Amino acid sequence: MEEKKETFTYTYSSAEQEEIKRIRDKYAPPAKEETPMDRLRRLDGSATKGAAVAALVVGIVSALLFGVGMCCTLLAGWEAYFILGVVVGVIGIAGVVAAYPLYLHMVKRKRAKLAPEMIRLSDELMK
Repeated sequence: MEEKKETFTYTYSSAEQEEIKRIRDKYAPPAKEETPMDRLRRLDGSATKGAAVAALVVGIVSALLFGVGMCCTLLAGWEAYFILGVVVGVIGIAGVVAAYPLYLHMVKRKRAKLAPEMIRLSDELMK
């Protein structure tokens, strides 16, 4: 009789295991209870999210205004709109310049509002 030699080989890849875990977590039902660490992460992210949206909207609208102003001043046959184009363009430039300070102001205000809760949660986690 012939003997069958069966061998078992296994290779472990931590990167592969992490990828499997990430994929699995996408399909797993959400945790029923929010842990303090989850809440801390969520609050930290919420401090900048609203400010980023507001600054992007102001920046994009202002850039479009600037473009409309440039069109009014540069297009041939639109000489009647030159002054209006300059005014609209300056308003657009002012809005683009104001977008980042708006972002900083909103983040500072939101962080000041969230500070007591963030400190309480971080103290709770460090015990």
